[in-house]
Formats: sequence, structure tokens, C-alpha cells
Amino acid sequence: MKSHAAALLLVLLAAGCGSAPPPPPAVSVDPVTVQPQEAHGVTAAPPATSAECDREASLPPGPLPPAGAMPPGSTMAAIARRGLLVVGVDQNTYRFGFRDPTTGRIEGFDIDVAREIARAIFGDPDRIDLRVVDARDRETALISGQVDVVVRTYSITCERKRSVDFSTVYFVADQRILAPRGTRIDTADDLSGRRVCAVTGTTSLSNLFAMSPRPAVLAVTTWTDCLVMLQQNQVDAISTDDAVLAGLAEQDPTVEIVGPSLAVEPYGIGVGKHHEDLVRFVNGVLERMRLDGTWDRLYDRWLSRLGPSPGPPTARYEGT
Repeated sequence: MKSHAAALLLVLLAAGCGSAPPPPPAVSVDPVTVQPQEAHGVTAAPPATSAECDREASLPPGPLPPAGAMPPGSTMAAIARRGLLVVGVDQNTYRFGFRDPTTGRIEGFDIDVAREIARAIFGDPDRIDLRVVDARDRETALISGQVDVVVRTYSITCERKRSVDFSTVYFVADQRILAPRGTRIDTADDLSGRRVCAVTGTTSLSNLFAMSPRPAVLAVTTWTDCLVMLQQNQVDAISTDDAVLAGLAEQDPTVEIVGPSLAVEPYGIGVGKHHEDLVRFVNGVLERMRLDGTWDRLYDRWLSRLGPSPGPPTARYEGT
């Protein structure tokens, strides 16, 4: 009986080994185009920019007090009591404000400029609290008091000066175009009918929307989102400040910066209204950086790929 059962088992196993398994059921999945979060087409004009002011003029500085001895009752004294300078920054703009993947630290030209302000208040550049702020939230962060200053490739415009104050200009960029090598995109006219990416809340977005003929403008949260969309052929070009585009081009050798300047973008440090003493103090720090070589040193460290240092922008003060 046992031998008969064993023989039957061998027959069944042999039959099983010789038969092919049934094919898996067919599954059909339509391809899905994945875009960065909050990516959207811009169909309404961003807030108009005003040209009714001298946008680059700021308050003249007074003598800088010694570090650790801020004037009683001043905004700087309040910051000193807190123990940290709170700064709104970026973490996605290579060379200006970016998170180093090896250290996790936010670094860049803007970050080191902010550290010079902390050094002037405390005598220690590390007494600083870096808070990441989206481009569209810069004014809100200053008005609400979430940050003391914003140092974040922050173009000075007359419209923005109605809401917040600015330092003197510490860097000047030109809006240009980033496109894949070999494409027939060289000028603003070549953007007509093309898909162009920019970041929400930036002057670059407003400048693109104002073009005639207008490209198809797509807005995202960060410039690295724009680069991802360009790499995935979801847009044809990116347009913003050449300093920002240079950082993107370093991350992707298949793209290049093309065309002449579309607009001049002077960067300033944002300060909340009703803190004129802090504006004057920051301007004093920037003036010292111009004179003692600190600006050139920071340029050489972070921005030398843009070319030889042009030297710091000349400060322009109100009433002079």
C-alpha cells in the first residue's frame, strides 16, 4: 500500500514538473507625468511692479558699534538679548543658499553675508538661526516678525519696498535663459510659444508674463524643481537670474545659459518696516565688507565660476 502511494506521488510530481505555470494576468497602466508639487501654469498676471522710486537707494549707515555692545533700546540690542540672529534663507539655490548633502548644513554666498551680520552683533558668526523661507513668503516672514532679516537672492523692487525695507545692493544679477544645449533658444523671442519655468513670487515670473509674445509660463516652488521639469522635458527653458542659472548649470552639464540680459536684478537684504536702525546697521556691515575685502573673499569662495570678481556694487544712499 505504501509503495503504491509513493508511486502515485512520483507520477503527480512528474506531471507537475512538465506542465507550464499559467501566465500572469495582463495589467495595463497608463503612463503618468509626475510634476513637482504645486507646479502650475500661470494664467493671470502677477502683481505689477512699480517704478516710482529709486529702488537701489537705502538709508546711510552710522558708525558700527563694537560687537557685543549694541546701543540700548535698539533692534540690535533686542537681537543680542535673544542670543541669535534669525535669518530667512534659501536651501535650493546652489552657491547662494543650499544644503550641503555631505554635512546637512545650509551654506553659500548669502549665508556667509548673513553670518557677517551676526558677527557684527555678537562677535560670533555662528550665533545665527537659519530659517528656510520660500520666495513667495519673504515679505510675510518679515512683516510677521518670524525673521529679523531675509538674505535670499532678494531682488529689490519698488513694489516690495512698500511692504518691507531693504539694505543697499550687495549683488547685481541679470535675468537670462537656461536651455538644453543644441536647442534653438537664444533670445527672448525664441521663448514665444515655448514652456518656460520660474518660481512663484519672483520678479523673473513677472518679467516672463509681461513678454510679448508671451511664452507658456509654469510656476513652481524652487529652482531645482524647474531643473527637474527641464530634465523631464516638461518645460523647454528656465529663466531667472544668471547667478541662479549658473548654479543649475553646474548640476547638469547638458544645459547652458543663453541670450542677453532680460532684466537687471539688484539683490538687497530685506528688513521689516519700523526697524530703521537695523537697516542702517546692516548697511554699515555691508560697507565694511566692501572696504575690507570680505565681499571679494566671499565671491571668490562661492561665485568664482561666474567669472572674475566684478567687485562689490557701489552703495547708493538716500539723500545723497
